Parts: sequence; C-alpha cells; structure tokens
Amino acid sequence: MKTSYPAKILLAWGEAISGNKKIREWLMENGYPELGIFVFALRNKDDAKKWLFENNFRHLAATISGAEGNKGAIEWLSKSDFDVLARVAGVGDGDEPAFKWLLANGHREMAMIGKKIEAVKDEIERDNNDVHKISQE
Repeated sequence: MKTSYPAKILLAWGEAISGNKKIREWLMENGYPELGIFVFALRNKDDAKKWLFENNFRHLAATISGAEGNKGAIEWLSKSDFDVLARVAGVGDGDEPAFKWLLANGHREMAMIGKKIEAVKDEIERDNNDVHKISQE
C-alpha cells in the first residue's frame, strides 16, 4: 500500500482531480492506479469507491468521505496515522485551519490537493442544486 508519493506525482494527481483526463490516464497506466481511480470515486462513481476499498486504499476512500462531511472518516484517518490525509479531507470540506496547518507543516502539495477536492465537491453540489442541469447518471 503506497502512502507517500514524489512531489511531481502529487502535482499530477492535483491536475487529474481538477479534470485533466490525460494526466489521470497517465497516473493509472504508470503505477499509480489508485490516484486515477480516486478521481472517479471523488466524482461519486460507486465502482471506483469499491475498488479503493477492495485494493487496500481505504485511506483514500476515507479522504473522500471526510471531504463530504463525514467526521467519522476524518477521525478514522487520524487514528490510523493518516493525519495529513485527515487534514486534506478537512480542507476538502472547507476547514480553513486544516489548510493552514498543512501549509505550516510543509505539506504544500497536499494543501493544494485539498483545495482541488473542495472545488470538485462544490461543483458537484452546485450541479445537484441547479434545476436547469440534467443529471449525467
């Protein structure tokens, strides 16, 4: 189970989260399938969430769940020694102190990933509340 990544992979992951499909595919084809699949799971694809659980990437699934407001997921991340991901999940859910903590503790890339997660979750929420938008499901 991978839990740390080079800075360039974190930057690529952030770009994939922001919607860059080419980079998402590159991650999946070059040894980082969990990061590519995370992008699908973040966008509410149930089979992707299931894949994360079945392939021992529960910490990534919990990060998404925490960013969706599940405080229990954030607590689980903290108790399971994934404190940085717990803060990323918090940032994804709008927790500004978590963002500041990541920056202050040398986790700039993870702080940016948290903000990108927050942007995706906000976009999904806006789309769900827009009566003029037709569901893609």
